[in-house]
Amino acid sequence: MTDAGRLTDPSLYSGGDPFALYAELRRTSPVCWVDRDGGGFWAVTTHPEVSSIGADPVEFCSSRGILIDEIGTTYDTPPTMMHTDPPQHTRYRRLVQPGFKPSMVRLMEAGVTAKARELLDPIEAGEAIDIVPALSIPFPLLVICELLGVDGSQWPRFFEWSEAVIPGESEHPEEERGLLQIEMWEYLIGVAEERRKEPAEDLVSVLATVGSPGSSPQSRNGGEQLSEAELAMFLIQLLVAGNETTRNLISGGLVALSERPDQWAALRADRSLLPGAVEELLRWTTPVISFMRTATTPTTIRGQEVGEGDPVLLVYASANRDEAVFGEDADELRIDRHPNPHVSFGFGPHFCLGAALARLEARVVLSELLDRFESLAGAGPVERTPSPVIAGVRHAPLVFG
Repeated sequence: MTDAGRLTDPSLYSGGDPFALYAELRRTSPVCWVDRDGGGFWAVTTHPEVSSIGADPVEFCSSRGILIDEIGTTYDTPPTMMHTDPPQHTRYRRLVQPGFKPSMVRLMEAGVTAKARELLDPIEAGEAIDIVPALSIPFPLLVICELLGVDGSQWPRFFEWSEAVIPGESEHPEEERGLLQIEMWEYLIGVAEERRKEPAEDLVSVLATVGSPGSSPQSRNGGEQLSEAELAMFLIQLLVAGNETTRNLISGGLVALSERPDQWAALRADRSLLPGAVEELLRWTTPVISFMRTATTPTTIRGQEVGEGDPVLLVYASANRDEAVFGEDADELRIDRHPNPHVSFGFGPHFCLGAALARLEARVVLSELLDRFESLAGAGPVERTPSPVIAGVRHAPLVFG
């Protein structure tokens, strides 16, 4: 019998092969119950079901937690926008959407490119470099610093705060993780209050002044505004999600390309493949491994009866390798894959607000590297994080040629 309980085993992600387990679950138990101290959950591993559940906030809510560690937890106020359902989620999204319009993201490309070049300039051909601290960690955090309108030198502290939020990402003890999260909240509350009083040319100011008399007609939303606490809640989500996912997309994507020199060569030969390559790397790395929903009513998933109040884990990393959707080569990296209906940005109301920015960051980094180097190869063991939530890469020694 398949050991579905390993889905919560940290060693599966740091040193094992989760994809073999996912494939076995898709074949034998696509909707299976996983026993766990403090309450079990249903694990859903097939693409159609992960997609449909993720797009249905009525029958499968987010407000009762999105992580396995949150089973049985209730909140007086939601810790992030991801923990809300319509109509509350609809309101939040409507108020923050102006900061993520395609036009806003396009305006960032020059700054994103400059940050990438600054980090890539010291990399010499033929020298082994750990790409994680050299590029993948600072790059998205520097972009987030710009979004927040704060000094870019603060990115190391932002990194520590972000790591403290994700189970398995940080080696800090629980008490210290809690203190770091309080420190992050207080800092972001302070930024929100400052921008409310004195707006600047940054995303926080756009969000802080949405609905105010001085904002643009397109963003007044009937005069409705985010409170300081709501704005800080969203900024926490921006800091954590915008950093963790992009970082590991870049790290995991470069590791994957280092193992497939033919794919790197194909990209160098034909840059029109670059947008599709970003999508394939999103599928391949699946930076967010899984998120949870809770059934709001008795229902059936792929013939399996699920009770009201049952937690349901959507295993995105498995859905992105589903042979029934991606074909017999689902376990192969193909930069020319089309169509590519990956689920890495989620679905429906919770589709990632920062998707366009993440795509921009990945495209810019790849383009700059392809301009500079003919080859890419591994230079040592890759160390991955023991997290069942984020497909993290802690160390990835690479050599560019």
